[in-house]
Amino acid sequence: MPARCWCSTYNKMWVDTHEDLEYLLKQEINAQVAKPQTDRVIIFQMLVTFYVKYVQIFRSMEVLYDQIVHPQKRRVIHHVLDGVMGRILELKNEMVKLEFSEYHYCDDVLQDLKLTPKRVVKVLTLEEAIQVIQISERARQGRLRAKFMLEIRMQEEKDRLSKYRAAITLAPEIAATRIQKVWRGYTGRKIAKKERAEEMIFIEMAPPPNFEQLSPAHLQAQKTVLQRHVVQEVHEVEYQEALITLKEQVRAVEGMDIKETLQDQIRQWFIECRNTTGRFPNFPDAEKGGSAAIFATKTPEEVLQEFVTQGEKKKKKKEKKDKNEKKKKKKKGKANKEEEEDGWKIAESHFLPTIKEGQNTFEVTWKNRNEDTNFSQKYVTELIKEEKRKEVEEEIRVQVLKVDELMRQELKNLKLAVDRDKGSKKKGGKKKKAKKGKKKKKEKDLTLHRTINSLYEELIREGLLIRPRNVRLSDFIGEYNYLGTTLRQTDIEPMPSLSDVRQLISLYGILPLGSQAVHEKAPLVKSLLLAGPSGVGKKMLVHALCTETGANLFNLSPHNTAGKYPGKIGLKMMIHMVFKVARMLQPSVVWIDNAEKVFYKKVPKMEKELEPKRLKKSFPKILKSIKAEDRVLIVGTSQRPFDAELKTFCRGFQKIVLIPRPDYTSRFVLWRNFIQQNGGILTTSLDLSSLAKVTDGYTQGHLSQAAKYVLTEQRIKQLHTKPLTAVEFITPLARQDPVFKEEEETFKDWYAKTSLGKKRARAAKEQGSDKGKEKGKKGKKEKKKGKKKK
Repeated sequence: MPARCWCSTYNKMWVDTHEDLEYLLKQEINAQVAKPQTDRVIIFQMLVTFYVKYVQIFRSMEVLYDQIVHPQKRRVIHHVLDGVMGRILELKNEMVKLEFSEYHYCDDVLQDLKLTPKRVVKVLTLEEAIQVIQISERARQGRLRAKFMLEIRMQEEKDRLSKYRAAITLAPEIAATRIQKVWRGYTGRKIAKKERAEEMIFIEMAPPPNFEQLSPAHLQAQKTVLQRHVVQEVHEVEYQEALITLKEQVRAVEGMDIKETLQDQIRQWFIECRNTTGRFPNFPDAEKGGSAAIFATKTPEEVLQEFVTQGEKKKKKKEKKDKNEKKKKKKKGKANKEEEEDGWKIAESHFLPTIKEGQNTFEVTWKNRNEDTNFSQKYVTELIKEEKRKEVEEEIRVQVLKVDELMRQELKNLKLAVDRDKGSKKKGGKKKKAKKGKKKKKEKDLTLHRTINSLYEELIREGLLIRPRNVRLSDFIGEYNYLGTTLRQTDIEPMPSLSDVRQLISLYGILPLGSQAVHEKAPLVKSLLLAGPSGVGKKMLVHALCTETGANLFNLSPHNTAGKYPGKIGLKMMIHMVFKVARMLQPSVVWIDNAEKVFYKKVPKMEKELEPKRLKKSFPKILKSIKAEDRVLIVGTSQRPFDAELKTFCRGFQKIVLIPRPDYTSRFVLWRNFIQQNGGILTTSLDLSSLAKVTDGYTQGHLSQAAKYVLTEQRIKQLHTKPLTAVEFITPLARQDPVFKEEEETFKDWYAKTSLGKKRARAAKEQGSDKGKEKGKKGKKEKKKGKKKK
């Protein structure tokens, strides 16, 4: 694609995305103004609709940020992206509060919006579809014809051999000659084939052995991505240099003019205020912004209104006090009843102002800008000058030339000269001393005289800071649950799918840790627990979380901290070092494997020497120390959460994600992926559907081990002559214990005892009782109607 066409394509996509965003913001405003809702179904549908639409906009913005190379555009897109990500987290938090569940199913909303949970597949035209069918049919007929001809040749060969065997026995010399002829022909062809292959590799006409050759389109795509990243880096460096050089240029060329213009504007403001109000105004204090407050807020008319209203307000205050007190007493009872009847209303957002700001910047600066001449998509000089002109003005006003001090003195002289009769200083009232609040005791820095590098090295030596495995979140494979809403409508709580688990890791881990602006304003998640049977991918998700965000991984698991930093002082030093380095080198993830051991009900005799409960008393203090500005997340993994004390365990982890064993659709996708990863070839002889059905109860770890066990080097060499079958994978699986229904029910029962599980059960009972009441009312009405008819 030509560069100009490529640029215009993404600019058009940017315009379309902002149009969708503008429409969505109008819907948000209408929802805030609308009457409070009482129907939970309508509320949830509205929240899910907003959530899905913001996710669409997020994906579009993500593509734009990756593809566009213009440095100033990328900053606007990044600003909007932060707002959209934060709004998604806010909506998710509202959905959790409403349904008392971490998992939500929006398949009905996706169907209404004509969307699919997967990537959109290209729709073929009628002619293209016919062409594809024709190609497939001709290929099928060709295969059948080839098979038929092969059978004929094989039959002819059999007939020839039978005739040959029936012939008279050859003499030994002739037989030996024929054997030598066949053998020498075989070895000669083998040597020639090897030499030809080496020659083709030497002249670069064939790839070397065990080399996966990428397609030209794939290579071109990789080359384009590399070029784009290089261009982005070059443009960013140029932009950063321009910020410095253009600021100096603005200061040198326009500095004196800015100073004189500021003074002239402030003098004009003095005169206008004098002409309007009859006296000179008070110059704003430095704390209120100085002269900047003059241009930002006050006009002469506003100053006049302030003087007029000041006197009137004092008189009316006393009269209104008595009336208001009487009205408040009467309205208190009514207000409480109205609040109860009001119902649910959408909460105020911390991120909508950010989105609106980005939307306004796009509308004012970029929407109608003609960039035909900016072929290389470099920075716009005028926009930088406008930005730096304000900075230079502020520096000149406050720091460099101290314009405010000069103008404050000039205003004082004007007042003395013109208003001498009113120039006497009014005695101000005594200033009330501000109450001194209790000063919070700052924790002592136990490593005050040590550098971060030395602490970092020590944590690595002790094994408390480890390198995460290079695993992507996309490697956690799982299928979407298409029947979640249908099951819930029939009062059946569906088990979450692996796709839902992957989504929660993105929302509670990757998005907040990946952006400082989002982490500071979004609902704060300090700790996260991943609970589930062995082999469902809990550790993999921890490593994927670190890989996606570039976070440091600290391991405070009981088996890893055993014997390290002994005693109370040692424990305090260990916690201090870990969280000091985690804050200084954020984002950071603090991992506690087998987290239930920290909150054991009773420590087993075999584990008493390990002291697994060392962190239990310090855990609440650790959570309190994590602030909104600290991109630090504590992640616990547990395969036996029911062994821990329920209350303290649930208090320690703010969010609990229950990871189930894979369902049928996920197992189907997992088998296909594991077989191909290990070098297997999928053929019609391998019934994946039956294999996925038979392996119900086995986890991802079991399936991966079975695939590795079967697909050895020797078996891979035989694939062309002996295709894979489903029976081969059953034998290694039979040696492993699956997740039985009893274990799955244990996890469900444990989760039902958590705070969120209890709220969910209580809400379900209330909904059931409401339905019963409605049915009773309907029955009574029907009985009355029947009596009237009689």
